[in-house]
Amino acid sequence: MEFDEVIISRKSVRSFQDKEISEEILNTMMEAARLSPSFQNRQCWRFVVVRDKNIIKDLALRSGMVSKVNFFIKDAPVVIVACADPAKSGTINNQDYYLVDTSISFQQMMLAAWNHGVGSCWLAAFNERYVREILEIPQNIRIVALSPFGYPKEKKSLYEKAVKVFAQSKKRNEIKNIICYDKWSL
Repeated sequence: MEFDEVIISRKSVRSFQDKEISEEILNTMMEAARLSPSFQNRQCWRFVVVRDKNIIKDLALRSGMVSKVNFFIKDAPVVIVACADPAKSGTINNQDYYLVDTSISFQQMMLAAWNHGVGSCWLAAFNERYVREILEIPQNIRIVALSPFGYPKEKKSLYEKAVKVFAQSKKRNEIKNIICYDKWSL
């Protein structure tokens, strides 16, 4: 895909085919994450790549903030948990950059995946304590986000359709409402 097409066509995917992701594509995704920019090039991000179906099911059943909100991840061939070591980052203007750095890295991973037809869905509504417990992540490491990865099903599930309506996934601000030039004018 051309880069512009990757950006324009990327969408959140919540229904996955029963098809594995090749090691080559996984490595491409990890390399895209590894090469992302970070605060003073400290590269504070760390990723847990989960392929074990039992662990994915445990995450699906126990990771949601509210009930079983993340149950749809059970069908993904891979779930990746984006983590950060805040001690390996920095703070400027009262902003912790481990969040920014890890988010940039995870987004680059998602775009690389989409370039190969692999969908994802950024999840922030998770219970950090349970994810930490399931994956044995140390206390000094923060969990920033997680995402299922897999090839999208052609037919969307009822759950996916409902979430897209609720989240207003297709609704985007117009450029004129998000950008100003030279001085704040929004």
